[in-house]
Amino acid sequence: MSNTVISIENLSKSFRLGVIGTGTFYGDLNRWWARQRGKPDPYLKISDTGNHVGETIWALKDINFTVQQGEAIGIIGRNGAGKSTLLKILSQVTAPTSGVVRVKGRIASLLEVGTGFHPELTGRENIFMNAAILGMNRSEVTRKFDEIVDFSGVEQFIDTPVKRYSSGMYVRLAFAVAAHLEPEILVVDEVLAVGDAQFQKKCLGKMSDVVGEGRTVLFVSHNMGIIRSLCSRTILLVDGQMARYAQTQDVINYYLSATSQGVSGGEISWNIENAPGGDELRLCRIRLLGTQGKSQNIFDVEQPVKVEITYRLLKTLGGYRFILHLINQEGITVLASTDHRQRGANMVSPGYYCVQCDISSRLLNRGAYRVMISCGIPNVKQLMRADEYLSFTVEGGGTHGSFFPENWPGIVAPELKWTNDKKIEK
Repeated sequence: MSNTVISIENLSKSFRLGVIGTGTFYGDLNRWWARQRGKPDPYLKISDTGNHVGETIWALKDINFTVQQGEAIGIIGRNGAGKSTLLKILSQVTAPTSGVVRVKGRIASLLEVGTGFHPELTGRENIFMNAAILGMNRSEVTRKFDEIVDFSGVEQFIDTPVKRYSSGMYVRLAFAVAAHLEPEILVVDEVLAVGDAQFQKKCLGKMSDVVGEGRTVLFVSHNMGIIRSLCSRTILLVDGQMARYAQTQDVINYYLSATSQGVSGGEISWNIENAPGGDELRLCRIRLLGTQGKSQNIFDVEQPVKVEITYRLLKTLGGYRFILHLINQEGITVLASTDHRQRGANMVSPGYYCVQCDISSRLLNRGAYRVMISCGIPNVKQLMRADEYLSFTVEGGGTHGSFFPENWPGIVAPELKWTNDKKIEK
């Protein structure tokens, strides 16, 4: 008997731009009349006179793979590669344009903050509602209820409507429900990034337990270290197509190599319409600056690296922070830093702003690095998803190199303070 629990054959998903209804008959009629006269769509939200109306975008194209029972499968790729769309199709949130999806067993999904919960219901009521959707009876849920609440850490607010929860509380309860209701397949998108580090560690431990019990996990993440530790095989999506499906380490190596070649060098900028971010904040430009204040992507170990982030704040906002991750060739996060301490909870008015992060000289080892940047309000909301925007190389022997010509061991190579030889009396 086959142990295949997920089978995908020639799966494709397309979207047409500018064809969503306005929500009223009057609005749809106005749109139709404008089209008949060759006028721009009066309801179009893309600010380019409607050139994209009717254009077909393929979020997924000819995807084929199978997943066996008890496997943990990672799904990686740049933002917009189609990862979330694939999970939504598997979770039956949206339908494919073409292709066949076969799933054996119950699926519990954690896709986006708020997915699967009714905002007017309390945490307690949402637990029972989710269980009913999964086909579980009340006695089964009652048996698991205390364990779910304890894992989520929201026991104090379990009888409060979830619309009053922060994003972090939402995710903690949603994951606890999804993982403890014993689905045959657990599907988790990168929403765990909203939670704190301690809860992320609990979630990864729980997913490992789920796999150990013979159930299946599909997990999307930008964190290669987590993917490597949890998943036996990994899918790499590139522009909606499956570029690799193999052993996790092989796929990660291929992805990191391709990313290092494809990510911009010392500077990248955007127009406000296509910039990363949302309704509250958008990136304008990111630069890697040398000692002369000019963009570059090759640095000496004796040279500091300055990461400059220019952004536009569209609404008055407080308590937000940028987070910078520096990732090496093996996909290991070398360091992470945030500007939260400098800004604090002060309210900031709309406008253009610039922040800089200085990476000291004699800190990084020789090799290639990628810069990942995200922005959000801790435990409240994500303003901009984490993504890799720039890459650079550190070269030169530096202080260590004159005595240690080969690559210096270690993830970093800081110059630490040593005292000179001092003769002591024995």
